[in-house]
Amino acid sequence: MSNSGSRRSVVLKRRPRGEPSAADFEIREDAIPQAGAGEVVTRTLWLSIDPYMRGRLREEQTYAVAIQIGEVMTGESVGEVVASSHPGFAAGDIVVGSRGWQTHSVTLGGQLVKISRGGAPLSAYLGVLGMPGATAYAGVTEICKPKPGETFVVAAASGAVGSVAGQIAKRAGARVVGIAGGSEKCLWAQDSLGFDDCVDHRSMDLGRELRAACPNGIDCYFENVGGAVQAAVFEQLNAFARVAMCGMVSQYNEHTMPPGPNLGFVVGKRILIQGFIVSDRPARMTEWRAMAETLVADGSLVHREDIIDGLENAPDALTGILSGRNFGKLLVRVAADHG
Repeated sequence: MSNSGSRRSVVLKRRPRGEPSAADFEIREDAIPQAGAGEVVTRTLWLSIDPYMRGRLREEQTYAVAIQIGEVMTGESVGEVVASSHPGFAAGDIVVGSRGWQTHSVTLGGQLVKISRGGAPLSAYLGVLGMPGATAYAGVTEICKPKPGETFVVAAASGAVGSVAGQIAKRAGARVVGIAGGSEKCLWAQDSLGFDDCVDHRSMDLGRELRAACPNGIDCYFENVGGAVQAAVFEQLNAFARVAMCGMVSQYNEHTMPPGPNLGFVVGKRILIQGFIVSDRPARMTEWRAMAETLVADGSLVHREDIIDGLENAPDALTGILSGRNFGKLLVRVAADHG
């Protein structure tokens, strides 16, 4: 199928040392790709910005393939089909699953999921109904498994993952305490998300404030931050506590990883600490989306978005999410939906 016009892509120019900046990337322009056999070309509407992207900029291998110099930066998007050589998709369809910081993408049809206009906002399929929501669901239900009356603590409580994790734990009957950066985020976690309490990690004495919010200790911890926040939480874990290790955003910009804590107490307290990646659990994504669409539609599952306009601003958006500048799920609006 023919497809005229040009596309813009953000490619990696150099590997950042420490905090990434716009100078580490450059804009490249080329022709909009053709759809080969079984492929679909999409026009990007929404681009997801997530903390894990920092790991893709490292030269060393992590749990996923690193972005090479000159390659398009990775990121999940929602787009409109403009050309298709796959029988399951036609021009005008809205899909989620294409990847890349670019205005147009070509993707195998089997990697895309069709979504409908008129239900949840299309952007939600990159946040509460996408990878962040499914990550929260998997970590809470598979690892933390909060019981009624237990204390569940979640770091980065106002973020795309943390805000959903806390709401799931609250539905399970737990006392939910968030940790977030600043009074505005903490108030939102309590007033909008229904958390029982929220502690500002910028506090002069985080440990004391956390003890006051968790008088019975901590039974479940959903880790998104690491560093001083983790140290304060770990001191207050109860026997048989469960810790879901989702992210460590506090150290993503570090060239050399800081020394870890002494985990000798894990044995004495019989604590379960498990790291997880939601992409290892594709069935949970389908399960979560089917369940959560109704909750988002009726307003019982609260979510917040932080939107930046323009593909060229994606590098600055990444810098912002790594420093906690965002409030809610961070998205780049690449183009308008004319549907």
